[in-house]
Amino acid sequence: MRPMFVFLTAKMITNGTVNERTYRGASVIELIHTATLVHDDVVDDSNRRRGFFSINALWKNKIAVLVGDYLLSKGLLLSIDNGDFDLLRIISVAVREMSEGELLQIEKARRLDIDETIYYEIIRQKTATLIAACCALGAKSVSEDVELVERMRKFGELIGMAFQIKDDLFDYTDEAIGKPTGIDIKEQKMTLPLIYALNNCSSSEKSWCINSIKNHNKDKKRVKEVIQFVKDKNGLAYAEQKMVEFQQEALQLLHNFPSSEYKDSLTLMVNYVIERKK
Repeated sequence: MRPMFVFLTAKMITNGTVNERTYRGASVIELIHTATLVHDDVVDDSNRRRGFFSINALWKNKIAVLVGDYLLSKGLLLSIDNGDFDLLRIISVAVREMSEGELLQIEKARRLDIDETIYYEIIRQKTATLIAACCALGAKSVSEDVELVERMRKFGELIGMAFQIKDDLFDYTDEAIGKPTGIDIKEQKMTLPLIYALNNCSSSEKSWCINSIKNHNKDKKRVKEVIQFVKDKNGLAYAEQKMVEFQQEALQLLHNFPSSEYKDSLTLMVNYVIERKK
């Protein structure tokens, strides 16, 4: 999906023309994104990735870290060897922000004191910044217009925000999505539906909920009760509303571009983000 954002952004701006820099930008994004996923599986001690055994599950952590480092260096060298320092800067900022977002989430998870503002900052850094980089890369590869590159960066950021909220909603769904529900609660992650529920309940309900997440997050029955509590407090409806707001704001940024199949495809991808089933 991420390289598609690079290509479609570039083609929408130029009405179908891309260059070698566009291809390199898309390749670098995919290499570096894959590197972060390999390292994420080590950090999360995860044995599966997209339905297959993860690298750390097959060859242990040491090799997984080295493979992640190798992919990262391949991506960096692809930019450096071709003098794409402007593209490299966009990618490097994204990697830095992804790390900062992950560290912020870990810090806040220990105290369970995330409010809505901090939540948005975490998902902006952890998820949205990479999709923002894709769209900025696509624009930068074909244009030197600073304002245009920034507009497309913001477009990608808004899509990323909607994308992550959709992911958070999956944790409360009963549909088959390829992973069990309640994972975020078990990992003590404060997501938007839960934050809203905690901000709109009595002090006794809040104490019960926080105690459940901190001390009973391995109890399947208790986790189901927390999920139902969040639903009863309209946490899902509120998160869906915010997700649609981000989606509509993103679409508005495409409004002034002339009609084209590339603009239509980007619009389809924005809608896919909030309509996907997994």
